[in-house]
Amino acid sequence: MSDANEADKFGFAPEIDVPIPYLQRIRDYYQGLGYGAPYRWAHYAEVPFAAMRKPVRAARIALVTTAAPYRPEAGNQGPGAPYNAAGKFFEVYSRDSARDHDLRIAHIAYDRDHTTAEDPDTWFPLPALRRFAAVGRIGEVAPRFHGMPTDRSHRTTLQRDCPELLQRVREDKADAAVLAAV
Repeated sequence: MSDANEADKFGFAPEIDVPIPYLQRIRDYYQGLGYGAPYRWAHYAEVPFAAMRKPVRAARIALVTTAAPYRPEAGNQGPGAPYNAAGKFFEVYSRDSARDHDLRIAHIAYDRDHTTAEDPDTWFPLPALRRFAAVGRIGEVAPRFHGMPTDRSHRTTLQRDCPELLQRVREDKADAAVLAAV
């Protein structure tokens, strides 16, 4: 019996049924935009996170998102919209967590062939966090949520945006942050 027939007996998926090669697609995309060197994902041998000092049910949780505030003058930014660089933002922003906000993700290069972005809770779960706080699953939602730009520059992200974001989260006295990045 051939190896292919043996694999069929086990119920394996066909060879073409593989995960989307996301990392390579992003590298190719940035190369096509003329950025020169292929995009390099930042990852650390040692993770710079700390253990929680209190149970989640007693913690103040901040939300950090890469979603952008909707700007009507920037063109189509709705669910399923094509990539729209006009919707990008370039500085950390903060908004009131007690209010609802119209945020969009058309400025992000996500896989539009396999998702629609119709469910904002997948990329901006603020209403879910408020519901969790109401039923005691988390202590409370921090008073502000924060938007983190998706700049392609590691230097800008690490030297400007991350310190600014950390300062704001600390000002809000958050015990932990949920990162909802697209």
